[in-house]
Amino acid sequence: MSDNASLRTPSQRIAWTATIIVSTLVFIFLITPILAIMPLSFSSGSYLTYPLPGLSLRWYDDFINSPRWMNALKNSMIIGVASTALSMVLGTLAALGLAQWKSRFKPLVLAFVLSPVVVPGVITAVGLYFFFAPIGLTGSYLGLILAHTALATPFVVITVGATLQSFDTNLARAAASLGASPIYAFRRVILPLILPGLASGALFAFATSFDEVVIVLFMAGPEQRTLPREMFSGIRENISPTITAAAVILTTVSVILLATLEGLRRRNERLKGGG
Repeated sequence: MSDNASLRTPSQRIAWTATIIVSTLVFIFLITPILAIMPLSFSSGSYLTYPLPGLSLRWYDDFINSPRWMNALKNSMIIGVASTALSMVLGTLAALGLAQWKSRFKPLVLAFVLSPVVVPGVITAVGLYFFFAPIGLTGSYLGLILAHTALATPFVVITVGATLQSFDTNLARAAASLGASPIYAFRRVILPLILPGLASGALFAFATSFDEVVIVLFMAGPEQRTLPREMFSGIRENISPTITAAAVILTTVSVILLATLEGLRRRNERLKGGG
């Protein structure tokens, strides 16, 4: 690292320093609103004000002991876990099929599969509502799980597809030539190699479902209120510091997921380096 730095020209060193400074400023700009919210969740006051009148865990206690917030958290977990499981199956199958398919229509099909990531959430929510309403899936857990699966599956396709770029298809052919069934070859040969991409896709899928609010606003009934929707309703109807406690919990979950993802990435790099 130091050798590479010493080989840089003065203009390259200036550009590198400027990049670090700009990146740091952008990071601070993005993280400041989150850092501003966190202390408010420990306020002893009844309003969202600075300076804090005192420190207290009353809003976390209110969050934990509130049936409304706990039911919203439970709904978010149920929908998130179920949609993640479905998206892992569908996304892996789609990625495997696209990786082996040689056709001029492949870019078009790939664009269609990834469209939920590109299309604005409101348009997706309206389309899903008008599609699910006639068949009675609005206001149901199944409808929300299927809708979140549609949003989460592209992330699995992207991560598993990226892993398959370096996958040697001769390994699967060798397993088949030795008498392995397609399911056995997938479980013992393909799955271990694409597991890092699959795990990354699952984390992205869960985070997408857990934080999603637009589709929930269109499709959820009173019994399917998720944590983001409860926060949205609370901000609109009655601003309570309990919302800041919920926001900190959501942020903590996201940080844990990102840390897990980074840990998986580094582990995969170590395994590649050791191989």
